[in-house]
Amino acid sequence: MSRIGKKPIVIPSGVKVNFNGDVIKVEGPKGTLSQFLNKELRAEITQNEIKIIRNTDDKKALMLHGLSRSLVANMVKGVTEGFQRNMEIVGVGYRAEVQGTILNLSLGYSHPIKYELPKGITATVDKQTSITLKGADRQLLGQTAAEIRGFRIPDPYKGKGIKYAEEVIRRKAGKAGKATGGGKAA
Repeated sequence: MSRIGKKPIVIPSGVKVNFNGDVIKVEGPKGTLSQFLNKELRAEITQNEIKIIRNTDDKKALMLHGLSRSLVANMVKGVTEGFQRNMEIVGVGYRAEVQGTILNLSLGYSHPIKYELPKGITATVDKQTSITLKGADRQLLGQTAAEIRGFRIPDPYKGKGIKYAEEVIRRKAGKAGKATGGGKAA
């Protein structure tokens, strides 16, 4: 039995949930999200909660039960509160700016990078080195953050690049210098 899958999801006021066929749709103040629900699962919607229930007890249904409940819970949280991801740019001359839906990045390459933000994701830049991504869809937000981080992954020697705010970069020691007194005398 999935412990997560058994928990009901509370529907806050101002959120509408519809389940027809195999698609669950959640509407709220921050937007509308929909998720496909596998045929081994179904959703029971009462006035103030959603329950994800298995139709069968086969292995596939057991595996999808907790996952599907978590995805629906993230949808409900996304349309009410939204999600946020903070990123930092480390490096001399590295900076970012937002122009509408385009994120301009200067990351030490010979050309600036222009990244178009997906629909539903917004970005703000503070002090040219701190990026805040916001959106209702948690999966799309994480994918966008990973793509932006991929433009300049943090270097383990100097720590330069784009990193998540809570990420800790494990630094490596550089090359060791030549040992003195160990070579032949000339």
